[in-house]
Amino acid sequence: MRITKVYTRTGDKGSTGLVGGDRVKKNHIRIESYGTVDELNAAVGLARTWNKRSKADPNAVARLDAMFHRVQNDLFNLGADLATPAGSRWEGMYRVGGADVDQLEAWIDALNEDLPPLKEFILPGGGPVGAFLHQARTICRRAERVTITLMDQDDEVGSGPMRYLNRLSDFLFVVGRWAARSLEEPEFLWERPGTKES
Repeated sequence: MRITKVYTRTGDKGSTGLVGGDRVKKNHIRIESYGTVDELNAAVGLARTWNKRSKADPNAVARLDAMFHRVQNDLFNLGADLATPAGSRWEGMYRVGGADVDQLEAWIDALNEDLPPLKEFILPGGGPVGAFLHQARTICRRAERVTITLMDQDDEVGSGPMRYLNRLSDFLFVVGRWAARSLEEPEFLWERPGTKES
């Protein structure tokens, strides 16, 4: 695929084209779903960029970058899936699902082995990598909510997108903790009411 022109003017009246050529309003739930996945991908990209700037253990930086690279590609594939109505899918079209979910679960299990048990909720923040991963996690949860709404309206979306997003939000939480620990970024813990002296 080669993109030679960025603007087309075809969306100036508030509609956009889906894969296959159908046109819908830009606030259509299908557009909202893959638009939110695109926003999520951008947040992961920010975490990836800051990770590559880290002066921490090069092995940890490389391990995180490899995972973020795979996730960004998965999210691009997921966006393409959500942008393609069932009638416009082609033979052999890649659809995010089982193997991608299995990979996330394998990463979660491996990263968790390096982490101490969590005794308190974590407040978003700390260092830049951890903070962007927390932001990505919250966007991922919104992508789940929007995708459920799309599934309610179109049962041919299938279960793959929802399974992937649900597991990805878990992964983003765990990898956020692992990144903070490995990159020597601070983690802010929630202080229960009455546990801190004023």
